[in-house]
Amino acid sequence: MKRFWKKYGHLPGPRWFLWGLAGLIGAGIIHVVIVLSVPSQVPYSTHEKVAGFGPDRQFHVLPPVLPRTEPLPDLDPSMRYAICRYSMDDGPVKISVSIPSPFWSIALFNDEGQTVYSLNDRTSDDRALTMLILSKEQLSILRENPPIDLEEMIIIETDKDQGYALVRAFLPSEAYLPQLSGALEAAICTSYDGTAI
Repeated sequence: MKRFWKKYGHLPGPRWFLWGLAGLIGAGIIHVVIVLSVPSQVPYSTHEKVAGFGPDRQFHVLPPVLPRTEPLPDLDPSMRYAICRYSMDDGPVKISVSIPSPFWSIALFNDEGQTVYSLNDRTSDDRALTMLILSKEQLSILRENPPIDLEEMIIIETDKDQGYALVRAFLPSEAYLPQLSGALEAAICTSYDGTAI
């Protein structure tokens, strides 16, 4: 035992200590760089992620929801989806949908991903609806000179400058898919071209 401690029991020299310290510092720097670079690689919000689906003020049909390849979090695989991002800086937004599905709904979200308005196909007898999204200022202008088709639309006032609309449609079987996909592709999300605004 005494021979062992004579041969191997001494402490590492200063050279090994410096190499170990340099390794720890290098690992720490790499760790900090990776942690700081993650936010730039990941969208800050769902609103920013929606921008990757295509231009604003246009519905984009999302791919089917499959395990580990969800286009957005918390989507139901039994549904099909279309999404439209908008900014109120570009004027009011008109949305028109008509979906041949046993159940469908549309929800409006603000730029923080919080639901600000939601309705479903039970709102309209013919499973079609048109809505107009406006800011407070745009709504006051609209009231001064209301357009003829105003009574046909659901008016939604928002205090948020940015948001997105998400249409959900239940797919009862694959036989419905062509008709359902066509209806989602035909959904309208556009600038309102009424004469009042």
